[in-house]
Amino acid sequence: MLEVSDLSRSFGSVKALDQVSFTVKPGRLTGFVGSNGAGKTTAMRIIMGVLSADSGTISYQGRPVTRRVDSTFGYMPEERGLYPKMGIQEQLVFFAELHGLSKAQATAGAARLLERLGLSQRAKDPVEKLSLGNQQRAQIAAALVHNPTVLILDEPFSGLDPLAVDTVMEVLKDFAASGAPILFSSHQLDVVERITDDLVIIAGGQIKATGATAALQAQHAGSRYRLRLAPGADASWATAWRGLTEVSVTPGGAGSGGAASDTVVTFGATPDAAADVLRQALTFGPVEGFERDIPSLAQVFKEVIA
Repeated sequence: MLEVSDLSRSFGSVKALDQVSFTVKPGRLTGFVGSNGAGKTTAMRIIMGVLSADSGTISYQGRPVTRRVDSTFGYMPEERGLYPKMGIQEQLVFFAELHGLSKAQATAGAARLLERLGLSQRAKDPVEKLSLGNQQRAQIAAALVHNPTVLILDEPFSGLDPLAVDTVMEVLKDFAASGAPILFSSHQLDVVERITDDLVIIAGGQIKATGATAALQAQHAGSRYRLRLAPGADASWATAWRGLTEVSVTPGGAGSGGAASDTVVTFGATPDAAADVLRQALTFGPVEGFERDIPSLAQVFKEVIA
């Protein structure tokens, strides 16, 4: 486990980090989210030893992180860091050997990552000849090629098209399954919501929320509920129901390929009032589902930093 404890760092009169503490657990993907200037990159650079902290500690497996320890970490900075005129595979092998892998191990690892990330056909191309999306995938490969103990990625999904995002997500999930802690930052909250196990939200250099992503979403669900009725069901009665707030009815009907979509009613209510709504719905016909209306990660983020 990677532990960040009471980390502070100032640049002149600007306090970039103020007593920042969080953990990155083994085998879990932890999303690090915040607005521009929130402190994400500063924290990552300190973890990697690129910057020093004014105060606070970083430990891995219960021991302080030293230069010898963080040299086993994998790091992808937000800025491009590859040699522009050097071939991708040649660079990956070079970086892997710098981390102590044999030539054979480095070559095999580089080939495997290039295949997984869809870059095999461009293996000998210099980085400067690649599209920005392919350069991003090459950067990710460089962070992974030495099979790091901890993986730190700053905006790994930036510049990737939807198919490339899916590819990178699968690679990261597989690497996490090997037991490594993974910390990554991203402004793409829809992607973060799809992939993260845990979440760290930072604003103004201070941690505003940490925990399992699903638990944080449930915590901020409030008193909103979602009722799913059969396709074509009449839910007009819900809009006139007393005691409900922010009632929204989405009619269901025929979908693509002949599949029918449910009629969905979302509303705010007390638990007792919500139970009454469910009983009323059952008098009109079958109910396909009834649950709390879990907010998106974007909604949670806005509420936490407000």
